[in-house]
Amino acid sequence: MRTVSELKKEKGILIAAHRGTWGGNIPPNTIAAFDIALKDGADILEMDLFKSLDGEIFVFHTGKEPAHLDRHFNIETMTAAEIRKLRLCNGDLVETFVPLNSFDEVLEHYKNKCILNLDRCIGFVGDVIHAVKRHNMLDQILLKCDPSEQALKLVENYAPTVEFMPIFKEEDTASEKIEHMNINYIGAELVFEKETSHLAQDSYIEMMHKKGRILWGNAIVYSSRVLLAAGHNDDVSLAGNPERGWGWLADKGFDIIQTDWTRHCADYLNNRM
Repeated sequence: MRTVSELKKEKGILIAAHRGTWGGNIPPNTIAAFDIALKDGADILEMDLFKSLDGEIFVFHTGKEPAHLDRHFNIETMTAAEIRKLRLCNGDLVETFVPLNSFDEVLEHYKNKCILNLDRCIGFVGDVIHAVKRHNMLDQILLKCDPSEQALKLVENYAPTVEFMPIFKEEDTASEKIEHMNINYIGAELVFEKETSHLAQDSYIEMMHKKGRILWGNAIVYSSRVLLAAGHNDDVSLAGNPERGWGWLADKGFDIIQTDWTRHCADYLNNRM
């Protein structure tokens, strides 16, 4: 299985599917959504992890229980057996037949198929890596998290060989530190509200590329109030100006583009190239 670094050399710009390709009756963060994303052209599947009350790892974005389960509760207070009885909702908050997938199910399903970007799991990364090793899939994992001292120590202790990207917001606060740690530092996710941000400057991007770093840019619109890439996003691209959205990210030098619209983004980039 090729790593992110190897895929980048082979394919150029990579596409990360944010929670898969979902909508209609297909909920996000499910094997169904991930399968569609791969068919649509995704190279990387981004997913969110959490642990049940009794310690089993599942795929779901905690805090989104009202939106995806139509319930106001904390799913982390439930046992694995209770979680398995749940069914996810569609876009109209109507219950589907789709269950939450365990991390083991997802790992086994995608063995030797693609890169898995594991999000929201740094607090229990030791358990995550244990599961990944059990499936013999370390080369398929990409970890991303904030560059806090505590988080970086956890990565160094439990996942020193796994490809890792810190998430920098407006400033690169940790590259020099990470370079001196036992961490497989392949690049960074860059989050910035304005084109004038330090992270969006050609000089910074060129410097990172000279060091062999891979840069992750976000076309997703997680919140209309928070810009992740100075407004160069999926909405702009789909509304008729992909050059200002996906095209701007590509021209700027981003090696990975995270999107909620995998097929449209893939078609645009393929035609452009």
